[in-house]
Formats: sequence, C-alpha cells, structure tokens
Amino acid sequence: MDAGDSARTARASDDLDLGNDIAPALRALLTDSVVGLVVWDTDLRCVWANDALERYDGIPREQRLGRSPRDSLTGDTDQLESLIRRVLDDGHCVTGREYRVPPAVGKRRDRAYSASFVRLHTAAGRPLGVCMVTLVVTDRRWAGDRLAMVSEAGARVGTTLDVARTAQELADYTVPLIADYVTVDLTEAVRLGEEPLDRLGTFRGRVPKFRRAGLASIHTGAPESLWSNGEVVYVPETSPFTQVLYTGRPLLEPVLGTAHDTWLANDPARASKIREYGMHSLLILPIHARGILLGVAVFVRTTNPTPFDENDQLLAEELVARAALSLDNARRYTRERNTALALQRSLLPRRVHGGTAMEVAARYLPAEAEDSVGGDWFDVIGLSGGRLALVVGDVVGHGVTAAATMGRLRTAIRTLADLDLPPGELLTRLDRTFIRLTEDEEAADDAEIPSMGATCVYAVYDPAVRGCTLALAGHPPPAVVHPDSGVSFPDLPHGTPLGLGLLEFPSAELELPAGSLLALFSDGLVEDRHQDIDVGMRRVGRALTHPAPSLDDLCTAVIDTLPTATPADDVTLLLARGL
Repeated sequence: MDAGDSARTARASDDLDLGNDIAPALRALLTDSVVGLVVWDTDLRCVWANDALERYDGIPREQRLGRSPRDSLTGDTDQLESLIRRVLDDGHCVTGREYRVPPAVGKRRDRAYSASFVRLHTAAGRPLGVCMVTLVVTDRRWAGDRLAMVSEAGARVGTTLDVARTAQELADYTVPLIADYVTVDLTEAVRLGEEPLDRLGTFRGRVPKFRRAGLASIHTGAPESLWSNGEVVYVPETSPFTQVLYTGRPLLEPVLGTAHDTWLANDPARASKIREYGMHSLLILPIHARGILLGVAVFVRTTNPTPFDENDQLLAEELVARAALSLDNARRYTRERNTALALQRSLLPRRVHGGTAMEVAARYLPAEAEDSVGGDWFDVIGLSGGRLALVVGDVVGHGVTAAATMGRLRTAIRTLADLDLPPGELLTRLDRTFIRLTEDEEAADDAEIPSMGATCVYAVYDPAVRGCTLALAGHPPPAVVHPDSGVSFPDLPHGTPLGLGLLEFPSAELELPAGSLLALFSDGLVEDRHQDIDVGMRRVGRALTHPAPSLDDLCTAVIDTLPTATPADDVTLLLARGL
C-alpha cells in the first residue's frame, strides 16, 4: 500500500468518525480481504473501497473515490444508486441483491456476485453512509440469500390486514430487489373482501375483472403504468396474462420482443410503453392461496440489463406465495368486518326521536383497527308520561359475535323498558338476561366463543321535573353541560359490567335545568392507548361547550376531536337536550 493509499484510508476513517483504533482493521480489509467492500458517505460520495472489489469488477480504487455509485460501479448503476439512496434514507438493510459485471475480455457470460447494503451510523444513530459488501456467487450462496430475502419479506409484506396496503408492500419490496417495475392486480372480489368464485384454470373463455392494487417503479410516479392504483386493468383475451390465468403457472419470458407478438399488435398502448421504457424481460406470476385466484403479479426489467432467469423466478414465486397468504387473510378479515358492520348497522336505530321531551342526536363511528367492528349500540325509547329512556352500551369483543350479542341486549332492554322499571332494577334484570344468553351460547356445540361481558348506561329523563335518573353497569359516566356552569362529569356509582351477576346496580339522580345538555358515550370516545382517559374527557368536555347550530352539528364537532380518523375502538355518542 503506497502513501496515497494510506492517506486515503486515514481520510476515510476520519470522515466516517470511526476513531484511530479501527485503522489497522481498515488497512487489513483494504488489502487482504476476499470480500468486496465500498463505502459512500451521506452525499453518496465514495470515501473508501478495498482491493477485492477491484478484482471483482475491474474498477481501480482511484476511479471510485469521491464519486457517486452511478460513477463508481458497473452494470445497472442507476438502479444500484437508487437502492443505496433508499438504504440511506430508511435504514433498512438489503441482502443478497444480484450484482452483475459485464464479461471480461475473452469471456461470453456476465459475472454474478451477491451484494448486500447496510447503513452505517454513529452510536447516537446519526447516519454516516452506506457500505456495500460483495461476495462471489455460488448456488449454495444464492439459496442462503434467497432464504434471507424471503425472511425479510415476512417483516415488510403483510404488516396489516388491509388488502391494498399488502399488495403495495409486495410491489415496494420487490423494486428494485428483483425488478425495475412491478404491478399487483387483484380480482374485484378480493378487493371488496368477497369470496372469489374463480379457481385456477377453471374460467377459460372469460377474464375476471382486475383492479390495480400495487404499483412500484424505479422511476418516480411509475410512468410505465397505464393504470393507477384503484383503477380497473384491461386484460387482453389473448396475452401472456390470460395464459397465466388459464394454466395457473408462472410465465417467464427472458427476452420480451415487440416486433412479432400478436397480442401486442392488438394492445398498442402496452406496446408503446414497452418500447418507450425499454422493457426487455418479463415475469408473470399468479397470486393464489388455498386454491383460489387472488390476482396477478407482473415483474419487468428495463434499466437492469440482465434478463430474468430461473433463480429470479424461484425467488419471486416464494415472495408472491408469502404475500398471497397475507392477502387472503386480509380478504377474509375484510369480509368478516363488512358482515359485522352490516349486521351492526341493521341493529342500530336508523334515526332517533326525542318526542316532546328532548332534542336528541347520535353518532356511531366503527373502529378501523385490525380488531374490527365492536359491539357498541345506542337507543332512545319513549316511556309513559312523556318520559324518555336514553341508552348507550358496549359489548366486550369484536366481530359478528359482538354485533349479534349487541342486538340481543338492545332487544332485551326495549322489552324491559316496557315494564317501566327504575334504571337500577332494569340493569339488574338485564344482567341476569345476559348471563342466560351466555350460558346458552356455551351450551351450543357449534357456537363460537361468546363475548365475556358488556357495559351499559341507562337513563330516564322526566320532563315534568326536569330530572334524570340513571344507572351505570361498568360504563363511563355521562357529561352534563349546564347553561350557566359549564361541563361536568358527575361522580356516580359505576356498578359492575354486565355478565358478572355480583351486585345490584344503584341509581343516581341528576337535575337538568332548562337548556341543559346530557352526553352519553362509549369509552372509545375518551380512551386512547397513548393518553390518559382524563385527557380524553377534557377534550370532549371542551368540544361540548362550544356553540353549534344543532345537536347534529355538535355531534360532528365532538367526533372530529378524536386524535385519529381511524379509532382503535368503536365510538358512540348520544346527545340529548330537554325541550
């Protein structure tokens, strides 16, 4: 190593802030390592490279230092620079990426290496640059790299139970890892969470309706695509796409030609995009799980000059198969959630009326979290003597079972309300009814696991005395807004949740002078996993004191104060003001 090399190594060590102790190790890596190493700083300037990398791709160290990846590597340099920039930005390492070098003099074939990329950073987490580690490829090595990439995909694809997001995660992960341009098109039934009617190879003569769900490209905005996410995709009746659908098998077309392909002659828009962006290699895979067709994934290479081969196909198949299971789970979740939501909405009152006693308004907002729809409900029931019963409840659990249990409890409360019982006694009888319902479900051989409990607030307003009698079964207390003294959350006996059968439920009395507002709600309105419940109660209290043209508008204003538009739990709000 000459003096220039030593100076450059020292400068590289200083630039990377690695300290003097590591300098001997860097010198050994510079001259003795069989692993190709190169480091770029945060401006993507090459600050360090060893001799092994020069033996791999033939580029002298002097031609690398100070230059970008595009100017200091060989092969598909634009794609490599895009990948390195992504690693620098998000910190996610990339392993086993193929790095091909043009054939040496007298050789016919490219040389293939395995490259991995990792972000370097200080102990405090400040990014310093990106290091590329390059190894000679063997079949055994590629098998290990493939396993590592599939394992990494498990952490980055299918992170939610959302069909569209899972499809986009598959596209994002495979560009530029496998392809320069990737699309994921799903059948309409999958997107809507319905049960697909199409099984692989059973629909010859017709083409299912596909909609674009995932799209990624090395080019910003994916200009290669004729359709954006969410749009219906045209699938020619005679094309490689339908061939994959009919046979259920992948299609590998290493060299994609446009001159003599009949299907492209009948699809000029696609042919134009292929020519414009230099699409030269194609890989199409069916997306299926449990024998059901979910969609089609298309992989295309443009700036990467290497055609797809069997190794690429094998890796893509494994990644798509993993994503397919996540997509099918997301579809099943969407179907169950839609069913539960439809059931719950059918059991809730379409509109509420307070008669001559009160002005009332209500809002229900289903959860958007993976736990799905819950068992919230509300009701307004006219009683004798012009009185009015106000109810808000919440069944523990989510999904169809919780929604069905909610419907039973709402029916039971309406039946008990006809008996004109005091609120405490009504909740006591409701508790016994709920226990019997639970026992019946447990006795059924084919029953699902029943809900373990429920909470409820039952209030009776008497306009003659402008007072309200209410009882709580493990439910949050209501908020009361007085015209002259602001908002309060009365300290009332909470009672136990329904389904325990431990104690009776005490009643409490509230005075509601003219113009007072009573707000009943479920815990989803005030509780948040990141905040104390007192914070939510203060937030709701402030919103209730703001003037609004109507109670409907006030409901909307209160709901709008939620920290997120996608609450983790169902939200129910019932407002009532005495007339």
